Amino acid sequence: MDGFEKARLAVLRQLNLLDTPPSESFDRIVRMARQIYDLPIAAISLTDRDRQWFKSRVGIEHWEIPRYKACCAEVTMTSNVVVINDLLASDFYVDSALAKSGIRFYAGAPLITHDGFTLGSMCVLGHEPREASDNELAALQDCSRMVMSQVDLQHAVGRVDFSSGLPNYIQFIEDLDDLAKDHPGERYHAVSTDLVDLSHVGSLQRIMGPGYLSELVCTGRNRLQASPAWPAEKKLYHVGPGQLAHLERGEELQVLQRAHGLREALVTALEDEAAPLALNPTFGIVPFRLGRVSPTTTLRRTHCAARDARDHDLVAGVYSAASDALHQRTFNLLADFRHAVDSSDQLHLVYQPRVMMASGECRSAEALLRWRHRTLGTIYPTEFIPLLEQSPMCRPLTDWVLRHALAQVAEWRRQGLNIRVAVNIAAANLLEDDFTDRLLGYLAAEKLPLDCIELELTESGLLSNGRAAREQLARLISLDIHVAIDDFGTGYSSLAYLQHVPAHVVKIDRSFITDLEQRKRSQTLVKSMINMAHDLGYRVVAEGVETSESYHHLNGLDCDEAQGNLIAKPLATEHFSRWFRNCQQTGLHSAKGGILLN
Repeated sequence: MDGFEKARLAVLRQLNLLDTPPSESFDRIVRMARQIYDLPIAAISLTDRDRQWFKSRVGIEHWEIPRYKACCAEVTMTSNVVVINDLLASDFYVDSALAKSGIRFYAGAPLITHDGFTLGSMCVLGHEPREASDNELAALQDCSRMVMSQVDLQHAVGRVDFSSGLPNYIQFIEDLDDLAKDHPGERYHAVSTDLVDLSHVGSLQRIMGPGYLSELVCTGRNRLQASPAWPAEKKLYHVGPGQLAHLERGEELQVLQRAHGLREALVTALEDEAAPLALNPTFGIVPFRLGRVSPTTTLRRTHCAARDARDHDLVAGVYSAASDALHQRTFNLLADFRHAVDSSDQLHLVYQPRVMMASGECRSAEALLRWRHRTLGTIYPTEFIPLLEQSPMCRPLTDWVLRHALAQVAEWRRQGLNIRVAVNIAAANLLEDDFTDRLLGYLAAEKLPLDCIELELTESGLLSNGRAAREQLARLISLDIHVAIDDFGTGYSSLAYLQHVPAHVVKIDRSFITDLEQRKRSQTLVKSMINMAHDLGYRVVAEGVETSESYHHLNGLDCDEAQGNLIAKPLATEHFSRWFRNCQQTGLHSAKGGILLN
């Protein structure tokens, strides 16, 4: 059996037409065909591996006949209309089962799927020789198209994906439920095939067009089903954009080996038939026992395994409960932050001082968000801030910090403490049309001047958002609102980018400052950064200053300001107030909470 015939049989089985009960919608088409030809026999004949099975028939008692020397098999193999005026006059069909049963005339039109597979024929038969007119043949072809339209209709309603002809997500769920009822506790492997990196789906559709993924799935379907490692009876499902799934038996090592073989078949095919930018099929494998885990959970886990495989540059990944728990935690944190923003006891700000290196005077502090989850305890900013900045919660996150930080600055000013507060914002905030207006509103509500706040933004964040973000930055600066480039040196085009960023301050990332006094290369880089930033008109702040040696070295390089645990750790509001007053009264070297800078 060649690969195309194997794929054709797989499509026939995927459509769930074989050995199914009669259907009035198909019977009506068969009766119409018989009336058009005025013949005693008409049928919808499906060509299986070794038989012709009749989905609908009139004038025939039996449900199937052998495929060998069946006229419908010729229709299937040629995908053409076949007319045999007299079977007894045909050298090939004279001894066929049909001829021996008294059939003399046959006409059949192919039943062709959207992707070119012929399932069988719409046929009419008679006991007398005759010819078929052009009008009759045209009508027979119309009937065959009506049959295929009915197939599409029946399978479009809920269980089959129209574009690929494969059972869909819902059918996968139902089939696993049925298997669990019949074989509870049996061990299986669910396997998902991600034909493309799902994070690139939007870009692919934009570049290649909306039908590209459907075409890719059809190509993947054909190649998987034509692979020697793919049994003809195995069922393939289309469960998402660019995603296929199937079930496997056997040991985990065998399933992994088959996945590698299937990927090779896919890549070989897709290199010929698909855009190279899409090439990277990845498999997710989940061992499970029927009835022990819900089908929806099983399928979700296959996606997790495939994602982990892609993240680690593997062909296939086996489900990891630990990795899944981490992803679940991520999702839950995003959901829980919505409640945290509205609560009065989960979020709070701490403040880390920033001091002038030459004098030790403190003029500003960075506001840092802290989250104490009601059940999980302390959630570190390195975990939740990047998640929120890439989600719709970015706006309420930034608004919460701005409102509370400015309220605290207003309170300090009423106490006689003149402090500028630095607030981290995401580049995505600059794409919000009303961001600047909201900020001005918060400042006005607290009766604060514009220069009491500084906005910190990472250079990588600015780079990713391009001109729109820079234009809004320019507007902020035109209003005399200070802007700082945070984590400078970690972006991918730091030097060139400084020419275009409208900002006041460059904050050198802590990775360059840690153990500065011991690392000659870091000293050279930091010296160059400071000189370059000064030449371009920026003030320079060094982050992560931990030792007095680093402090003095930076001071010798004419760095303007320093921030880090050497000066003070992030402080709660009341502790910061005391630290600031001590610093004003006695100088940084003896400020409570600071470390001596001799």
